[in-house]
Amino acid sequence: MVSCRVCVTGASGYIATCLVKKLLERGCIVHGTLRNLGDEKKAAPLRELPGAAERLVLFEADMYDADTFEPAIAGCEFVFLLATPFQHEPSSKYKNTAEAAVDAMRIILKQCERSKTVKRVIHTASVTAASPLREDGGEGYKDFINESCWTPLGQSHPYSSDMSAINQALLRYNESESRAFEVVTLACALVGGDADTTRLYHLLSVPAIVAPLIGQESYHGGLKYLQALLGSVPLAHIDDVCDAHVFCMEQPSIAGRFLCAAGYPNMKDFVDHFSAKYPEITIKLREVVGEGVRVGADTNKLTDLGFRYKYGVEETLEGSVECAKRMGLL
Repeated sequence: MVSCRVCVTGASGYIATCLVKKLLERGCIVHGTLRNLGDEKKAAPLRELPGAAERLVLFEADMYDADTFEPAIAGCEFVFLLATPFQHEPSSKYKNTAEAAVDAMRIILKQCERSKTVKRVIHTASVTAASPLREDGGEGYKDFINESCWTPLGQSHPYSSDMSAINQALLRYNESESRAFEVVTLACALVGGDADTTRLYHLLSVPAIVAPLIGQESYHGGLKYLQALLGSVPLAHIDDVCDAHVFCMEQPSIAGRFLCAAGYPNMKDFVDHFSAKYPEITIKLREVVGEGVRVGADTNKLTDLGFRYKYGVEETLEGSVECAKRMGLL
């Protein structure tokens, strides 16, 4: 597409760094936000990306002080929202991260309106906000997961509740009679695979994917949580996830919620594939939950528009192992 000016919040993150690289490759001028411009561990990898010297401008902005995003948004046509507050700041006016994030999104949408240039806001959401657990009080899951599924706000894990609240707040903007732009939320699966932009400090999802091999209970607990919440462990390659973001930017018109997952394996599928593919690596954690449960999707909203996944589940699992080896986890 024709070169344009875009904003990427939380630009130093795992997905965001890869996305910034792809946007620079397309000739975009990228406004990236960081909580601390002085943190060279986060800023330097962005400045080293091809094209960054000419077309990357970094701004300091914080979700707990959302007014700081306005300079980064000014003049942009597309705004990618990847920044998420993971740690609550007790001294703030907010009672938790969900309240801070929802208020930040409200403020950012107003900033996008004031810019007079923003055409579309694309939010990196999580499939953890789309649980197919039955809502009628019955046990088990719905037959399928799709964009109509919402994780109850009372879920024990705050991240899932935060994502549900943020998603719903953003999507309500599309119903506004005075809306000035479109809002897209991409409910992304657990993201794995390898990318040359990945740094050790990015690694949260990859260690979870390879948890049976590295034997870390904390990451393995993340897999068990996803299986229990979703009835599967939806998976997508980082390259496909970033391409999906760019795809949503390049559409003439697009709005609403879209699941982004290449497949819906369960925990046992992970262990079985690792055992078969890597017989030389000992499986340290074989425990699985939900054996025999594999809730798939009955939605093709993204692919119906023309998006295509380049990587399947097995390629993503194997790419995650290669990433873990490169980072010294295996």
